[in-house]
Amino acid sequence: MAKRNAKAQKSNELDGAEFFAAISMIEQEKGIPKAYMIDKITQALISAYKKDHEGAGDNVMVDANEAAGTVRMFIKKEIVDVVDDPDTEMSLEEARQKLPIASLGDVVRIEIKTRDFGRIAAQTARQVIIQGMREAERGMVYDEFSSKEHEILTGVITRIDPRSGGASLRIGSGGEATEAFLSAGEQVRGETYQEGMRLKVYVVEVRRANKGPQVLISRTHPGLVKRLFELEVPEIYDGTVEVKSIAREAGSRTKLAVWSADENVDPIGACVGPRGQRVNNIVEELKGEKVDIVKWSEDPAVYIAAALSPADVLSVSTHSETKTCRVVVPDDQLSLAIGKEGQNARLAAKLTGWKIDIKPASSPEPEAEPEEDTKLLPEDGEAAGTAPDALEPALEEPEA
Repeated sequence: MAKRNAKAQKSNELDGAEFFAAISMIEQEKGIPKAYMIDKITQALISAYKKDHEGAGDNVMVDANEAAGTVRMFIKKEIVDVVDDPDTEMSLEEARQKLPIASLGDVVRIEIKTRDFGRIAAQTARQVIIQGMREAERGMVYDEFSSKEHEILTGVITRIDPRSGGASLRIGSGGEATEAFLSAGEQVRGETYQEGMRLKVYVVEVRRANKGPQVLISRTHPGLVKRLFELEVPEIYDGTVEVKSIAREAGSRTKLAVWSADENVDPIGACVGPRGQRVNNIVEELKGEKVDIVKWSEDPAVYIAAALSPADVLSVSTHSETKTCRVVVPDDQLSLAIGKEGQNARLAAKLTGWKIDIKPASSPEPEAEPEEDTKLLPEDGEAAGTAPDALEPALEEPEA
């Protein structure tokens, strides 16, 4: 009978060696720091003891000694003549039974035996290990993905909601992976998705949430176009060519303004690539979205004329205070300058940040306002830029 009782008592103890072995295994498999887990567990053990002993306060402590392979809990008590609070005080007679040299006023540390607290301690440790693992994993996933904001990640579609049309993706970064949701509003109109399909998405934002980090992704964000160009064009990646602005109408057309401080580098040619290979790769990733690449200029008139490509521009009159301009084009270029349903003019306005009024050459000349600056554009079309027949619209984060 005595042996059975001893065995039962031992089963209620918090085995220090097993405890440290468990958290070491967690550290190896999950990457959760051992110190983090020990801190969480010791705090939980103290809280669990205080719950059973309402009078206990800051006088409870846990000593987790990995070298010795022990986890011990102590409570500090003051030696007094008359005990008013047994959770914080003890009599001199009781104290001398444990420590013969004890005297009044001393504070002694009494070990809480595992046979008295072992079952609660073991259960608490298990619960905290599980909870701590979840919290730590969420923290690591958040840290990993928050560093990927405004970047492109590749995910695998795991589920498509038949009602909303939204798609759930499993996306990975480094050694971490998480679920992300591509809502119908962030999908490009006309694109079709299937479960198991790999898809490049733009990480708009990463938020903390109760069930783990929430990764907001998009296929329509103009940042997707910018990052695709960075991946495809080495000159953009290394900074030789700068993306100054992007205007995008996802699934239809994008206008991209580029510039280079190196006079020997053609920024448009670098983006187009040999035989249009670079821009065509991007257009393929965007499922046929068209892209116009124009040369950025610090001269608003030249920049506006380029932004309206592929139309030819005769002159641009600007009003800097109101950021409005009047553009004159040949009569046969008017519809081209405006574009289908006004798309070309709309994207040009978004790209440049100017309000554009387009007039044909045959239109009567309005009286010039005092602050109006009119510039005649060269007939060789130098300012018009290049409009490869590919890609789609709009990054609204102008580059420095």
